[in-house]
Amino acid sequence: MNQVRQPIDVAVLGATGAVGQRFIQLLEGHPWFRVAEVIASDRSAGRRYGQAARWVLPGNPPQSVVEREVLPLDADVQSRIVFSALPGDIAKTVEWRLAEAGHVICSNASAYRMQPDVPILLPEANAEHAALVAEQRKKYGWGGGGLVTNSNCTTAPVVMALAPLRRFGIEAVQMVSMQAISGGGYPGVSALDITDNVIPFINGEEPKVEAEPRKMLGALDGDHIAMLDCVMSATCTRVPVLDGHLVAVSVRFAEDVSEDDLLAAWAGFAGRDPVPGLPSAPARPVEYRTEPDRPQPRRDRDAGNGMATVVGRLRPCPVIGGWKFLAMAHNTVRGAAGCSILNAELLLENGYV
Repeated sequence: MNQVRQPIDVAVLGATGAVGQRFIQLLEGHPWFRVAEVIASDRSAGRRYGQAARWVLPGNPPQSVVEREVLPLDADVQSRIVFSALPGDIAKTVEWRLAEAGHVICSNASAYRMQPDVPILLPEANAEHAALVAEQRKKYGWGGGGLVTNSNCTTAPVVMALAPLRRFGIEAVQMVSMQAISGGGYPGVSALDITDNVIPFINGEEPKVEAEPRKMLGALDGDHIAMLDCVMSATCTRVPVLDGHLVAVSVRFAEDVSEDDLLAAWAGFAGRDPVPGLPSAPARPVEYRTEPDRPQPRRDRDAGNGMATVVGRLRPCPVIGGWKFLAMAHNTVRGAAGCSILNAELLLENGYV
């Protein structure tokens, strides 16, 4: 694994936005991919990337893209792999058109996540769902095209923490999220709303966090995913943290499970081959912290280069009748651009590109 490859050209849709910038940052120096095309809305098209993008990440945009011309959304894209950071309403049209034209779309957008023949990939948890790309090609006549998504940024740490625990029979999950302000994009939440405050509502978020894990943890069944048979309930809040979504999770199992069982499941989890050897995959997808006050976003969001989920505070849950814990991941890395890049690595390694 991690064989020497000639880097292949990729495109980034929505390249000037906050998640698009994270794609650009993470793809700089990638061993398999090279950013060849940057694409954005009409207000940015025709300008150089360095002029069009108001850079909101630490440092500066990579020199390799600063002088690139930003292409419009209807451009004749040349790159085989296309990463999408488009808003959902725009992605609905653009992503499908590009898949029809033979491109492999790795999307961070919500537009197609719950379509039955589109996988929501978190490779350590469900790499086998990538086989739906072959089903798409047969069904729609896409030739070499395909469309995969990654999850909502809050769903990612929940699914990563639950994936090693499927063997115990997940029956019910209750979640309360504490989501960073970067999850709302840029410029995001007003300072007058989030400063000295917690906002106990994020529009449209709770239905996603309740539905997506059941699909992601479900079983591949021909041309669709059979949803995991469990009940999920979510309350989603926005907190004054820059990066890193923290989720309080309670879970009930079909069988009696000990603390040692859960800790061993997390410690031994790495996902199926070829995932552990992919360039963006963390050595330990789930890291358990024994300290009573961890995980914390500021201290733990960069674990595994931002690709790990950090879990802690495991204890019995007397209300739901199982166990409860905290799970945290970097929302714009593992919960967004980083996961899409890992998805592309998986597709390339498995011969879908």
